[in-house]
Amino acid sequence: MATEVEKAQTAVLGGDTIFGKILRKEIPCKFIYEDDKCVAFNDINAQAPVHFLVIPRKPISQLSKADDEDEALLGHLMLVARKVAQQEGLENGFRLVINDGKHGAQSVFHLHLHVLGGRQMQWPPG
Repeated sequence: MATEVEKAQTAVLGGDTIFGKILRKEIPCKFIYEDDKCVAFNDINAQAPVHFLVIPRKPISQLSKADDEDEALLGHLMLVARKVAQQEGLENGFRLVINDGKHGAQSVFHLHLHVLGGRQMQWPPG
């Protein structure tokens, strides 16, 4: 199975994504949070005891392509990450990761926040 870094090398910007299909309910998914701006659900390829994604309903391909008008939405995504982290029992902290582009190991071109926790994270992450 290809790693996320390997997948990112061949990922193509544009078109439909797995997250678009999840949002349209074409792929079943149990949301752990949902509002009119975003959803959160557990990552199927968890890299920590707790690993969930927060994705906006608006299809922003990557953080570096977000517009200034997305400022409130981007802040909202971070606040939802905090709320769901609390809901999931991450009182000792968590890591928030946004992969951007090929070198950032982004394999799905729909902005998404990874929230990882439930264990001590290491540094540097890279």
